[in-house]
Amino acid sequence: MREKLEQRSFLFMLLLVSLLFGLILKPFWGAIFWACAISVIFYPLQHRILCRIGPKPNRAALLTLLFCVVIVVFPVLLIATSFVQEGLSFYQRIDRGEINPGRVLEQIRTAFPLLPELLERLGIDLDSVRQRLSDAAVAGSKLLAEKALTAGQSTFGFIINVALMLYLTFFLLRDGHQLTELMVKALPLGDERERKLFSKFSEVTRATVKGNILVAMVQGALGGFIFWALDIPGPLLWGVVMAFLSLIPAVGAGLVWLPVAIYLYATGAWVAGTVLVAFGALVIGLADNVLRPLLVGRDTKLPDYVVLFSTLGGLSLMGINGFVIGPLVAALFMVFWDIFMREFNNQPPE
Repeated sequence: MREKLEQRSFLFMLLLVSLLFGLILKPFWGAIFWACAISVIFYPLQHRILCRIGPKPNRAALLTLLFCVVIVVFPVLLIATSFVQEGLSFYQRIDRGEINPGRVLEQIRTAFPLLPELLERLGIDLDSVRQRLSDAAVAGSKLLAEKALTAGQSTFGFIINVALMLYLTFFLLRDGHQLTELMVKALPLGDERERKLFSKFSEVTRATVKGNILVAMVQGALGGFIFWALDIPGPLLWGVVMAFLSLIPAVGAGLVWLPVAIYLYATGAWVAGTVLVAFGALVIGLADNVLRPLLVGRDTKLPDYVVLFSTLGGLSLMGINGFVIGPLVAALFMVFWDIFMREFNNQPPE
C-alpha cells in the first residue's frame, strides 16, 4: 500500500514539475520549435559533414549551422526588411490619400453594374463596405505609425529569439541522436513505437517545412514577377504577401492576384487583367497544384484533403507555426491509430 502511494505521489510530482517546466519555456516556445525543425531538416547535411571530417561533432554542428544561416536566416531577414519598408511606404500612400480603397471600390461598382444588385441580394451594403474599407485603411496607417515607435523593442526581442533558436540548434545538431535515445528510454510507450513516432515526426517536419517553403518561394517569386512586369505598385510587397498566403493550400496566392485582376478590369486595363488572370491561374496555380502534392502530400503520406484541413486548422490555432504543426499532428494522429489497429484490435479476447 505504501509503495503504491509513493509511486503515485512521485508520478504526480513528475507531472507537476514537467508542467511547470513547460510554463517556464512558454515564452521561448517558437524558438524551441524552429530549432527542432531546423535540426531535423539539416541533420542529413550534418551526417555528411561528419562522414567527411571524422568524429568531430562540435565542428560539424558549427559548419551545418553556418550553412543554415547563410542560405536561410540571412535571406529571410533581408526579405523581411524589404517587406517592412515597402509596407510602410504603401500605408503612407494610403494615409496621404494617394491610394483610396473607397475610390477603388467605386470604380469596380461602375465597371460592373450588376455587382450592387448581386451584393444586395446577398444582404451586403456596398456603401457600408466602402466606408469600412476607408476606415480600415486609416486605422491601419495609424496602427503602423504607433508600431514604428516600438520597433526598437520588437526588433530586439526578435533578435533575441533568433539568437536563442540558433544557439539551441547547435546543440540539437550536435547531440540530437543522444537526446532521441534518451527520450526513447524515458517515455513509457514501447521503444519500437517511440522510434516509429520520432521517425514520423522527422519525416513530416522535413517534408512540410521544405515543401511548403519551396512552394511559397516559387509562388511569391512568380507573383512578384508578374506584378513587376505589369507595372503594378509594390511587387516585392505583394510577392511576399502571396508567399505567406500560399501556405494555405489551393487558394492562398489567389487572394491577392484575383482582386488585383478585378481592379484592372474595372479601370479598363483589360489586357493587363487578362494577362494576370491567365498567369495566376495557369502558372502560379500550377505551381501549387503540382509542387505541393509532390513535396508535401507524397513525403508525409497524407491525403491532399488532410493536408489542406490540418494546415488551415494549424494556422488558425497557432499562427505561422501552424503550417508545420497542423500536418504534424495529423500525421501523428494517423500513426497512433495505425499502431492501435495493428497491435490492439488483432489481440485475441481475454
